[in-house]
Amino acid sequence: MRKHPFWALLAALILTQICYPLAGGGTRAALTVSTVLIGYVFSVTHAAATRGPRAALALVGTATLGGFAVEAIGVATGFPFGTYDYSGELGPKLLDVPLIIPLAWTWMAWPAWLAAIRLARSAPMRVAIAAFGLATWDVFLDPQMVAEGYWRWQDPTPALPGVDGVPLGNYLGWLGFALLLMSSLSAVGGRHIKTPGHADAPIIALWFWTYASSVLAHAVFLSLPASAVWGAVLMGIVVLPLAVQQVKRR
Repeated sequence: MRKHPFWALLAALILTQICYPLAGGGTRAALTVSTVLIGYVFSVTHAAATRGPRAALALVGTATLGGFAVEAIGVATGFPFGTYDYSGELGPKLLDVPLIIPLAWTWMAWPAWLAAIRLARSAPMRVAIAAFGLATWDVFLDPQMVAEGYWRWQDPTPALPGVDGVPLGNYLGWLGFALLLMSSLSAVGGRHIKTPGHADAPIIALWFWTYASSVLAHAVFLSLPASAVWGAVLMGIVVLPLAVQQVKRR
């Protein structure tokens, strides 16, 4: 697969996300699902095309299957994210988990990993940076989805100041699972996923777009100013150094 289909997938994803704050109700839920589906295809096909089948299978095994497993455990037991449940707006469920949810883990795990391998040389640092990047993306994701009523916690306290509805323990659960996910991906993905590639630009652009668009959407369009600030600061810890690095290289 050549590079240009990835730019087309990125354009489709961006267009879908731009439409999100302009829509409402069932249309907004459909756009949410569409965004995740596009993002999933984007990340998995990019992994396969640039790193080979082993990398794609490693991504699916760790993020898709692993993501489903941890969500099923979480819904059933309250560990590691707290006691929560999903509404029926995000499509069909298995074990009370919407099937779209593990696809979202996969969609963002790949750009988080590719960003990390540009920022660190040692395997432990790569895993830590990738896990932190993925977990801090959730500082945008969960407040937005809770505000839409797609899922809810039974006891959402204590929470980040100004970000009601999402307990602090959820973010710790995200970080813990993200560390496990990235450690597994690093271990089984092969040597090719540990080296930056020339065809990674669309995925790195996705990483920057996700950060910038999330800050803008929360601050301006979704009336979630506190999560805009928290997300800008926390996810910015891993996004902004990469942006500086890319500017210097140019």
